[in-house]
Amino acid sequence: MNEHGPPPLQPLISKAFGDGRAVRHGFFTRAGGVSEGLYAGLNVGLGSADDPDRVRENRRRIAGWFGVGETALSGCHQVHSADVITIDAPIPLDSRPRADALVTATSGIPIGVLTADCAPVLFADPVARIIGAAHAGWKGALTSVLDNTIGAMVALGADRANIMAVVGPSISRPNYEVGPEFADRFITAAPGNARWFRPSDRSGHHLFDLTGYCVARLQDAGIIAAMTGECTYADEARFFSYRRTTHRGEPDYGRQMSAIMIV
Repeated sequence: MNEHGPPPLQPLISKAFGDGRAVRHGFFTRAGGVSEGLYAGLNVGLGSADDPDRVRENRRRIAGWFGVGETALSGCHQVHSADVITIDAPIPLDSRPRADALVTATSGIPIGVLTADCAPVLFADPVARIIGAAHAGWKGALTSVLDNTIGAMVALGADRANIMAVVGPSISRPNYEVGPEFADRFITAAPGNARWFRPSDRSGHHLFDLTGYCVARLQDAGIIAAMTGECTYADEARFFSYRRTTHRGEPDYGRQMSAIMIV
């Protein structure tokens, strides 16, 4: 903090969701938090070894940005699944379900996901006032967490033709090298998935376009999709990155939040 008060949060905002009167959203960066060291900034990783009081303060700041109390901010205990939970009331912090996406038609509840290279995907049908938030790592994306989130929104009354989705900051293809078994898994699932892989400098290895894959899955599901385009690995000043931490041999890493709320 400084003598003029806490630094401002600087979430990325997509024009895809309109003017903010129906839904408010943010793909939050490291800016505006109180964590220090490896976690410097707005670390909201409950599973990190950061000071829990600092993590809670960071969460309070995000909730305040939405104009609600900390207890309204809701998320999952993420497990790289394709499971989606529908809620109509905030989720207590100590009762988070093991799942990787939330949907709601209830106003005043920011629903969010944590990432540190995986793709955060926010959804909204601003007409029906139904929203979703999904954590799409490679496993969840491949096993249909995005399709399942859309399905859960439709079950609540959303119109697929009105649903918009935005894929937020995630690791980019130049920084996402994977082994041969990884590419084989995707191509076995659908031969057309070969387009998301390019050979890397290491024999038998590939560079995977997670963001492009997610956008294509969303479009194939019949909804409007966009992406913010930032790379979490390359932009250390703004984002935490699991892979960057791994490459450096650091002991831990922070997580950023992406969240959306019906106004």
